[in-house]
Amino acid sequence: MPATVIIIDYGSQDAQILARRVREAEVYAAIQPCTVSAATIAAAKPAAVILSGGRDSPGEADAQPLAADLIKRGVPVLAIPEAHRTGDDTLRNFLFAVARITPDWTVASFIERVISETRAKVGDTGRVICALSGGVDSTVVAALLHKALGDRLHCVFVDHGLLRMHEGQEVTDYLKHFGLNLRHVQAQSDFLDKLRGVEDPERKRVIIGHTFIEIFEREAEAIKREHGEVRFLAQGTVYPDVIESVSPKGGTVKSHHNVGGLPERMNMDLIEPVRELFKDEVRKVGAGLGIPDSILWRHPFPGPGLAIRVIGEVLPERLDILRQADAIVQAELRRSGWYNKVWQGFAILLPLKTVGVLDDRRTYEHVVALRVVDSVDAMTADWSRLPAAVLAGIATRIINEVKGVNRVVYDISPKPPSTIEWE
Repeated sequence: MPATVIIIDYGSQDAQILARRVREAEVYAAIQPCTVSAATIAAAKPAAVILSGGRDSPGEADAQPLAADLIKRGVPVLAIPEAHRTGDDTLRNFLFAVARITPDWTVASFIERVISETRAKVGDTGRVICALSGGVDSTVVAALLHKALGDRLHCVFVDHGLLRMHEGQEVTDYLKHFGLNLRHVQAQSDFLDKLRGVEDPERKRVIIGHTFIEIFEREAEAIKREHGEVRFLAQGTVYPDVIESVSPKGGTVKSHHNVGGLPERMNMDLIEPVRELFKDEVRKVGAGLGIPDSILWRHPFPGPGLAIRVIGEVLPERLDILRQADAIVQAELRRSGWYNKVWQGFAILLPLKTVGVLDDRRTYEHVVALRVVDSVDAMTADWSRLPAAVLAGIATRIINEVKGVNRVVYDISPKPPSTIEWE
């Protein structure tokens, strides 16, 4: 393992900012809540500890008195209230002059370590099932594990009926070029039937997560019948998923279907090679593995898919409207040259209708919202200042081409306090 800097989060977004800045200095950083014990931190044998404060710090009744104990143990400690007021020179001086850390957190070292650890964990004959969505994270995981295990990796791509237009076929087409053992599972009815009548976003996410597990249980049994016991399930969990699902103060921003472990009945262990990486770091690893930019720079797509972009109940007809609108967003961003300039752009179908006019007649139809953001790692984001002509082109095409939509609005909310996705 590389030298580790542990960042203790006392509230605010500063802990994530600090983690990124430490990693950019090629030193591995991990975040722990302020409720963690000094003994737990000491057991991790950190090369250094950074205490990251925030507006809520004084009121943290459960915060542990860590600094004095760590200093007694000889662990270098740096306390910071606000990350943006601490210059890179100060941070680098602490890491390299005070803590005397050797920078060894690199793409090459990460790939080498994951391959070595995976082979040691799985053994010479073990097999792994990989939950493959076709997105950047799971594709990088598949490439990493394929490099480590070859044909002992079994990839399962589940079409849950919540994908973008033509995405199922596109994903399976480009994944074939990697030479993976790939099973394409058509499970649309499994998901849509269970989502019927459900409007609450957290319930949607939980239902989708549980249904994914059911599907993988079924597929795992089929693979076991063909190849013998399979003890491991791999998935593309990334660090922002973990942070948002279990915040340092005990709350949940939103549940991610790939965070929280597996039911005991599955009798499988998780392998999550990129769990400690931010999205941009995952892309760097993918580039190091030779994955083409056309895959690495696809906009992020959530595991629950369009279920959390159809606000309210998920119905086939509403999914159809959203797919058409979203296809126009993707096409216009590419045509205008803005697709690779923004972090993510997509459409959301709102649970309301508004009055409009078409051919001198009154209409009462759906509203589509556009969400286009700039970010580095999805932990923070700001709305993209798209040219008026690009926005007008998207809105005009959606209103003219998507039956049932008569209004388009643009979301100009930053993260925080908003999230990138609406649900």
